Amino acid sequence: MRYSLIWLPNALKEAGLHVRLVDNWETRGRGDVGRIEGVICHHTAVASTKPMPTLGSLINGRKAEPGLSAVAGPLAQLGLGREGHFYVIAAGRCNHAGEGRWQGFTNGNANFIGIEAENDGKGEPWPPVQIEAYWRGVAAILMHEGLDASRCAGHKEYAPTRKPHDPNLDMNAFRINVAKVMNGSAPLPERIPPFDPPPEAGAPAGRATLFRGNTGELVFRLQSVLAIGTDGIFGSITEAAVREFQRQHGLTGDGIVGPFTWQALDTLL
Repeated sequence: MRYSLIWLPNALKEAGLHVRLVDNWETRGRGDVGRIEGVICHHTAVASTKPMPTLGSLINGRKAEPGLSAVAGPLAQLGLGREGHFYVIAAGRCNHAGEGRWQGFTNGNANFIGIEAENDGKGEPWPPVQIEAYWRGVAAILMHEGLDASRCAGHKEYAPTRKPHDPNLDMNAFRINVAKVMNGSAPLPERIPPFDPPPEAGAPAGRATLFRGNTGELVFRLQSVLAIGTDGIFGSITEAAVREFQRQHGLTGDGIVGPFTWQALDTLL
């Protein structure tokens, strides 16, 4: 059966956020949720250069480790990658909160949506594209449910004795920024245009912005420039190569080939 939170992808997309659907997300959950009363924010506590390395664990659960008991998945409704993309994992209840209390509510798993954002929690800088997506994603959820920014909690606030550092963010400042998004006082993020600018006025339209799922001759050309397998399909290997190229050239590593990335790629031609 499909669970209640099937509105999540559209709410995030309408906020201008990048959304990726994990297979079978509509029917994944530990049963259904109850009334949604807020959002609990987490970090994954995993060090990596990959955008969303914990996705498998968030779907399937955590194995027992020294000092940590096993927890059955799913572990959050949403994952937030370092590239600022939301991964929709489950439309049902998730094991993300456990025992705790926020705003008088004590059943975090049933009444709060959990977001696990990739960050090691030990001083790793939060990429601006990721932290802004975090604010905007929380704002979109709260607005959909008719709630205000006070209904956003860090796991460390909901369960301070168990999770005192999760997430390693100033949650008061975080809520201020969520409120700014909700009341329209936050500046709109700069959107990637669908084409890079033509070389001169009156010239034909520039090259299309490329991202995962695209196919065709332009993708083939991109793969040739990056010196990877050329099949004309923008899949995971191409995306990883684009992200690495972007990091090497001081660009936002979102895996999307927009105007700035095309400009940098032109230097290789």
